[in-house]
Amino acid sequence: MPVNPIKRLAGETAIYGLGTMVPRFLNYLLVPFYTIMVFNQAEYGQITVLYSWVALLLVLLTYGMETSFFRYVSKSKNPEEVFNTAATSLLITSVLFISIIVAFTAPIAQIIDYPSNKEYILYIGIIIGVDAFTALPFARMRYQNKARRFSTIRILSVLITIALNILFLWVIPKLAGEKLNELPIYRSTNLVTFVFIANTLGSLATLALLIPELSTFKISINWPLLRKMLAYGLPILVVSLSGMINEVADKIMLKYLLPDSSTSEALLGIYSASYKLAIIMMLFIQMFRYAAEPFFFAESEKSDAKQIYSQVMTYFVIFCWFIFLGVMLYISIFKYFIGPAFWAGLSIVPIVLAAKLFLGVFYNLSVWYKLTNKTLYGAIIAVVGSVLTIVLNAIWIPKYGYIGAAWANFVCYFIIMVVSFIWGRQIYRIDYQYKKIVFYTLLAVGIYYISRQTNQLETYLQLTLNTILLMVFVLITYLKEVKKTSISKNNTG
Repeated sequence: MPVNPIKRLAGETAIYGLGTMVPRFLNYLLVPFYTIMVFNQAEYGQITVLYSWVALLLVLLTYGMETSFFRYVSKSKNPEEVFNTAATSLLITSVLFISIIVAFTAPIAQIIDYPSNKEYILYIGIIIGVDAFTALPFARMRYQNKARRFSTIRILSVLITIALNILFLWVIPKLAGEKLNELPIYRSTNLVTFVFIANTLGSLATLALLIPELSTFKISINWPLLRKMLAYGLPILVVSLSGMINEVADKIMLKYLLPDSSTSEALLGIYSASYKLAIIMMLFIQMFRYAAEPFFFAESEKSDAKQIYSQVMTYFVIFCWFIFLGVMLYISIFKYFIGPAFWAGLSIVPIVLAAKLFLGVFYNLSVWYKLTNKTLYGAIIAVVGSVLTIVLNAIWIPKYGYIGAAWANFVCYFIIMVVSFIWGRQIYRIDYQYKKIVFYTLLAVGIYYISRQTNQLETYLQLTLNTILLMVFVLITYLKEVKKTSISKNNTG
């Protein structure tokens, strides 16, 4: 009996979630540790903006080589040659990058406004260089279907980094007490630096764990092959870079565009910590992305492919609105994920959650340009989004602060979603279940509005009411989707 494709996609999403998202989730656990136990708003703001630079530069330094590797290794009779060529290229550029960082640490620190913390730049350079190179061994494990080892190393790497954070930022300071500043390394630097030291050691530990995968690696380049791989990876770099700009530009620009530079890092810390409360939505969308792309291609030849894509969109929207309501109706509980000093930014949470929902719908819609080999159109949409992100942040941050940054995120993802929808209808039309999508959207927004109107109630009464409201959403969804489908099958049977 054939497996329902929607159920298969759900199962694959869960599997990818365990293998790829567990490390991400573990990493998110550092947020309450940082914001509740260790850092103030400004210090967390520093960590945020510097890791935003890391994310952006890591995309540049891998320059689409992972995807190029998948593209050419599947066609090659000599997979080792493809791996050696790609890995050697990344090794050269990573070593060159680290060398530049070491040589120009002081000027770079001056440019990004951290002249007194040159050590930040040095550690960040090593993190980016090492992580860019190790991207290829991880890619080869995926190609070889070594999912268990892939996941084990990823999880171990994050656990090592978390353990080192706890050691440097809590255990040693607790044990040393007032004598902490007498320890040479703690006397010469601040606690923020130890976040990057821990990450550097974690990245180097990952490299050590990958030694078995690198045992057959030889520094060699097939130049004609490399030229093809670089040419193939360039559009991917554009798309990836544009997507990353959409994700991190607001954090970087907040530091430099807020009117009062003396409070900019503190406000950035508040914004970033509150932004992290959208973690569940972000993790679900990332899990879905890993599973959806191969699923869409696998179903593309079937006669009912478009109908399946339509159903997937409906279920995706339902689940995203369920996450939205789950977070917002229990925000009085979720807010304890971050420290009380950061609660001033809670007003951005619904904006960010809705923005991520739009992004998820955009990923669903992307089936039209992927199946028709018009990925250039996807790149154009991504570039439009990144330009829009930069422009809106540049206009709204000086006027409205971090609220403006949140709305820039919202508008950007809404626009690229709409553009992709309109453009896709001209090329690969899918008749989505518009009435259902609008109905569930209005239902979720209506429930959220009712909850907002009663937020003056005592906490236990508010939570009781919100639980009833969430159950209403679940019950209506069940009756319209699950129960109705079962009845239809019984009638046709």
